[in-house]
Amino acid sequence: MAKSIRIIRESGLPYKMGPMSTAVEGEWDEVIGVVEKCFKELKKDCSRIYMTLQMDYREGAVNRIEDKIKSVEAKL
Repeated sequence: MAKSIRIIRESGLPYKMGPMSTAVEGEWDEVIGVVEKCFKELKKDCSRIYMTLQMDYREGAVNRIEDKIKSVEAKL
């Protein structure tokens, strides 16, 4: 996981690491590029890689990683 987080951090894209997943925010090509870099780096040392991707597209939305959390917390 640390190798992937290092790649994500170096990408400059906003991200939030959780105990079971990591959210990365950006344009499609940027995010998929980071995913591909992570996969290629892990493939060097791993004979099996399990990866689950969830995508959420919302036109014009920015800073959803932080704003979504704030929105839910405000409703609580």
